[in-house]
Amino acid sequence: MKKNTFSVTAVALVVVAALGSAVYVSNNRNSYNSVLDNTKPPVVQTHFAPVAGGPVDFQEAAEVSVPAVVHIKTVVKFKEASTKQNSRVNPFGDFFGNDDMFKRFFGDGNGNFQIPDQKASGSGVIISKDGYIVTNNHVVDGASEITVTLNDRKNFKAKVVGTDANTDLALIKIDGKDLPVMPIGNSDDTKLGQWVLAIGYPLNLDVTVTQGIISAKSRNIGINRQGNAPVEAFIQTDAAVNPGSSGGALVNTAGELIGINAAIASPTGAYAGYAYAIPSNLMKKVIGDIMKYGSVQRGYLGISMAPENLDNATQKELGINNDINGVWIAETDPQGAAAQAGLKKGDAIIKVNGSAVSSPAELSEQIARMKPGDKVNITYLRDRSEKNVTVTLRGKMGSFPSQDAAAIESLGAQFRALTKEQAAQSHISGGVQVTHINDNGIIASQTNMRDGFIITKIGDTPVKTVDDLKAALNKQENNFQMEGVYPGSTDVYYYGINGFRR
Repeated sequence: MKKNTFSVTAVALVVVAALGSAVYVSNNRNSYNSVLDNTKPPVVQTHFAPVAGGPVDFQEAAEVSVPAVVHIKTVVKFKEASTKQNSRVNPFGDFFGNDDMFKRFFGDGNGNFQIPDQKASGSGVIISKDGYIVTNNHVVDGASEITVTLNDRKNFKAKVVGTDANTDLALIKIDGKDLPVMPIGNSDDTKLGQWVLAIGYPLNLDVTVTQGIISAKSRNIGINRQGNAPVEAFIQTDAAVNPGSSGGALVNTAGELIGINAAIASPTGAYAGYAYAIPSNLMKKVIGDIMKYGSVQRGYLGISMAPENLDNATQKELGINNDINGVWIAETDPQGAAAQAGLKKGDAIIKVNGSAVSSPAELSEQIARMKPGDKVNITYLRDRSEKNVTVTLRGKMGSFPSQDAAAIESLGAQFRALTKEQAAQSHISGGVQVTHINDNGIIASQTNMRDGFIITKIGDTPVKTVDDLKAALNKQENNFQMEGVYPGSTDVYYYGINGFRR
């Protein structure tokens, strides 16, 4: 994992793998792919079959899983940056002739300087005999060079095939053949208390195997802030994991991959008791989409789910009954799939295609496994009466009035749309004017914007009305630019916003 990717409370991942009674035996089909192939690879019974209540031996599962886990090393090359400070003359140039080192750290006299390359490492799991490898998005994000080292010490250059920030998954490829492949298990079948192994390359060590049990499922810890619609439904384990094993394998006692390790919960950045893995069923859908279509085909229900820690007043407003095990709808997108099917605020979703859901994380994971156009049977409660409806998922996340209002409020300013006459006076087709900037908002704390500024673009999205502004803000991730002009000037100004989703 990249050591600087996540916060102190949740740091990059580690691997868990468990021993078992069946192991994968390589066959002669060089095209075998554990994500796309529906048939299971050949397995052979090991000499050890665990007995209920008896001792557990992880040797066989570790031996067959370790060869399919790889070490990933990355380099992120930083481009030349520009300072806002006054230019300064190199006092050492005339003495040393070549002042490249001075330029690298102090600038070139024109306000430009270079930052040293950043190196990081993580782990990955081989899913095809010809070199496809699954890892975390945060392991390869922004990397200009990726090197993969196999368990037999062979090195390969890798390229990124596709990524999905919302699930923190990535697919990379090396030019290999007849590589060891880890078969994929069914993460839905995992149980609390089940033994697992974590396999990866923590702290730049050689491959490391640790053991533990599954201590929770469908855990949302709020760590993924990379995408605009993150999905967190982690398998939680107590196997010892540390930075560097991000992207490694969580394995069951049958030697099957049941999760991709992604994070640890820690006050120090090192192992402190809990590790989190992306379920293999979700991984299989995301990585399969990248292989088939080049990007993730994600379907959206179009609802805002009530969090589990609501205050009593909000619970009463939504009609939430704590005796009911389900996911309560706090809001619907008027144009979304759920609203079109008749679902509304205050309904409690209790099943998706017959499978019970009792938390927002469980519901998010189930829907994230589906694509636009899929028909989903939703069982829900309304006024304590159980109902069923078929929902056709949409291909866009949707927009909710409360989210729009929150996005505007976080900027800390007041806005109004320009009239046609005002736009013509500024020689633009339209825009939204900042009429007042509050002292405690993002705009005031991060920019030197003045009252009267006319916003014409948020990111790459043109804005002409306040509704346009709201919609554009909801498309943005953590960092974006606001583009516009001041009345009476033809100069275009750009203001950067950072950490918008934090």
